Amino acid sequence: MGKINVAILGSGNIGTDLMLKLERSDVLQLTTVIGIDPQSEGLRLAKERGYRVIDSGIQAFLEHPEWADFVFDATSAKAHIRHAKLLKRAGKVVFDLTPAAVGPFVVPPVNLTEHLEETNINFITCGGQATIPIVHSIGRVQPVAYAEIVATISSKSAGPGTRANIDEFTETTARGLEKIGGAKRGKAIIILNPAEPPILMRNTIYALVEGKKAAAREICDSIEEMVETIRSY
Repeated sequence: MGKINVAILGSGNIGTDLMLKLERSDVLQLTTVIGIDPQSEGLRLAKERGYRVIDSGIQAFLEHPEWADFVFDATSAKAHIRHAKLLKRAGKVVFDLTPAAVGPFVVPPVNLTEHLEETNINFITCGGQATIPIVHSIGRVQPVAYAEIVATISSKSAGPGTRANIDEFTETTARGLEKIGGAKRGKAIIILNPAEPPILMRNTIYALVEGKKAAAREICDSIEEMVETIRSY
């Protein structure tokens, strides 16, 4: 079976990073990168790598739906609300990399197979993907009454879309901690760190578990098992 043709909507930091990762995929073939700034670094790199480049937004892609079957939206939460309607009408499967939360939440090591028939999948946030599996693994041992995560990222890595999404980031990540992580109450905080050289992303997880005595060893074992699951892909 041949590779599946995909497009990336958004040529900022997240879309550009995804472009480089897709080059290593055995099943997905990137054909098109869509942006709105002809001078963007992401579109320049896409053109250099031989991909079809659109610098006038989604409409030009919608006029040629044969270019891709799947679309990764790496724009912003507000933009995705509009994109979701247009792409649904065009019959595309959409993987939402914004915190718009239009479609169902998916965190692969927790619920990868639950929404296979959906045409719009929401991957919550980067902080959510990094922390929700760990909260879920704690909840497998003892109920989590409260989970709080603090995501600290480099200011340099946060482009205009990420900065515009900060409110949606905290709200959608908190919902994901509850809905997928299993916490009765969740909270998310994001910190942009301007340090030079830029820091690596770090996520701190706090969990208040229920029960008279926390099963510390069992919780650690469950977390380590989840870490191995994440490493497997």
